[in-house]
Amino acid sequence: MMDNTSQHNFIMHHHMELSTLTVYSENSTNNTGAREQNSTTCSLRIPQELFLTLGLISLVENILVVLAIIKNRNLHSPMYYFICCLAVSDMLVSVANVVETIVMLLTEHGLLVVTPEMLRHLDNVIDIMNCSSVVSSLSFLCTIAADRYITIFYALHYHSIMTTQRAVTIIAMVWLTSITASILFIVYHSHTAVIVCLVTFFCITLVFTAVLYMHMFILAHVHSRRIMAIYKSRRQGTSMKGAITLTILLGVFILCWGPFFLHLILILTCPTTPFCTCFFSYFNLFLILIICNSLIDPLIYAYRSQELRKTLKELLFCSCVTFRCDSILECLFPWKFT
Repeated sequence: MMDNTSQHNFIMHHHMELSTLTVYSENSTNNTGAREQNSTTCSLRIPQELFLTLGLISLVENILVVLAIIKNRNLHSPMYYFICCLAVSDMLVSVANVVETIVMLLTEHGLLVVTPEMLRHLDNVIDIMNCSSVVSSLSFLCTIAADRYITIFYALHYHSIMTTQRAVTIIAMVWLTSITASILFIVYHSHTAVIVCLVTFFCITLVFTAVLYMHMFILAHVHSRRIMAIYKSRRQGTSMKGAITLTILLGVFILCWGPFFLHLILILTCPTTPFCTCFFSYFNLFLILIICNSLIDPLIYAYRSQELRKTLKELLFCSCVTFRCDSILECLFPWKFT
């Protein structure tokens, strides 16, 4: 979300040794003239205030989703645990965006003075958060797809297959893998293999999820005929509704993150051609799309789940009515006050 001379960090632009915030700090006095001289018809400038506003809205939305899932016992199921983790992944993008934008604005206006070394460490932390977000988001989308697949095709054995203990184990493994991979990506950010790994992982997860969804939607109708009991039929409808919800989530993810991964692919294939150079100049727009993904996901959860939507309304009502600590706790955990 920085200007063109300072944005190319690990997964954002070409391989540069200095961090994004460090470059910004060291060149802040010269950037204005350089931007004017190097501006082309392809350039696009987006106000940093827009990044900050979208990041804050996204952060609040995802916090509400997490609190709603914690509050409502009816949402204490593996699928919603995975959705909760997906919301946390979106929160990582929001937090990284808000922190980076605030630091940039304070530095730009001379309200914050930090050393290049401190900025370099901060930028590494922000990169790890962003990278953890994309890896964990893709992983949880695959996990939710697999969960819906089991729900539809192994409905009678679902609770024995996807137990709470297994769900927690899967969640722990995904987060551990995501954080470890992100740290390794940052440490070896100058290697082309990092971008290759990210793009490959993106493609593999999309193919895996697409295959599961195709199988679900093609055979769901046939499978539903085998389950004639009223309860099971309702369960089948609920499962398909969950599959449709996650299909929407996957589609939004591809639309919002697709330009970013295309950006990475073009870095490998045509880093100096006029078309690619022009495409690179729209990187700020790609960042806006990524933040919008974090902003849109909670709206999809609320729209597709009546139970979650009802709980979100209760949370908003509680926050508007009172700010007393004991009342807020009672609002979040009502069963402990009964």
